[in-house]
Amino acid sequence: MSGPAKRVTIRDVAKHAGVSVATVSRTLAGDYPVQPSTRHKVLRAVRELDYVPNAQARALSVASPGAVAIVVNSVSVPYYAYIAQGVEEQAAAEGRLSLICTTGGDMERELSIVQMMREQRAEAVILVGSVILDDDYRERMTRYAHGLASSGSRLVLCGRPPLGEGVPALTVGFDNRGGAHAVTAHLLSAGHRRILYLGLRPGHTTSDSRVAGYRAALADHGLGHDPALEVRCDFDRSAGYAAMKRRLAAGRDDFTAVFAATDVIAAGAVQAIHEHGLRIPEDVSIVGYDDVPPAEDIGLTTVHLPHAELGRAAVRLALSGKDPLAEPPITLGTHIVVRSSVGRLRSVR
Repeated sequence: MSGPAKRVTIRDVAKHAGVSVATVSRTLAGDYPVQPSTRHKVLRAVRELDYVPNAQARALSVASPGAVAIVVNSVSVPYYAYIAQGVEEQAAAEGRLSLICTTGGDMERELSIVQMMREQRAEAVILVGSVILDDDYRERMTRYAHGLASSGSRLVLCGRPPLGEGVPALTVGFDNRGGAHAVTAHLLSAGHRRILYLGLRPGHTTSDSRVAGYRAALADHGLGHDPALEVRCDFDRSAGYAAMKRRLAAGRDDFTAVFAATDVIAAGAVQAIHEHGLRIPEDVSIVGYDDVPPAEDIGLTTVHLPHAELGRAAVRLALSGKDPLAEPPITLGTHIVVRSSVGRLRSVR
């Protein structure tokens, strides 16, 4: 009869990756510059050996049973910060400690955090926001979801789609597509027919849903979507400003309204529109999505998301004891907040 499995050590990882123990330590600590190729080798070795970094485990020892971990891109982005606040409030009400982890948009970091939380037996791990749901990510996250479930933890996907049938993960989201459809219809009802979509990010779940809602609204009004009016843009203010600036500088005058995929994109676009000598909404109408600062400050019509309630619902669901294999996704509603950035089109340009 074989004895207990030998625990994988940092030396095993270093040997497997072909690097020094110091390099493994620095890579996992994340506080020392490491070449991307080296980092990839180390993380692959960690994954293949199912290694739990001892130093990080000690640092994260607060994630003992009863803790709720929320994993976000950044706490400096209002969308994530408001959801995290809802998680913290509900976790406190339930007598649990909350732990906020940030990834900086690094999917490898996210997967590593999930693995560490599994080993530390966090009661729930809540993943927030958009993701590129490719086959590799789906396979690895599915494996970690099973690992969490086997250790008595719960994986909750918040604001992202389910991983598929047979995966023990709970899902809490909002009507992303419906909100995009509604705000596009709002522009259409004001007479706009050439609506620029600013924020195309093919493959990203949040962007894909919003684009789908935008296109569906156009189709409902007998209009086909024009690829020339769908502009690629990252989800930040500087990207919105640069994309709008380029579009206006090119002399394109084929749209009367803009649907910015997020409010921060809209803020950048508004600055570019004003610098081009155009007025909002007299010359160009614009709408956003999320209802976060600075939407109210710039009078932006937008789609309101129930950020805090998303976080609270995620915690309640995680601690409910319900079977993740049988529990259907929870979908919260959205609504339009009408401000002053949309004007009725008087004539077609």
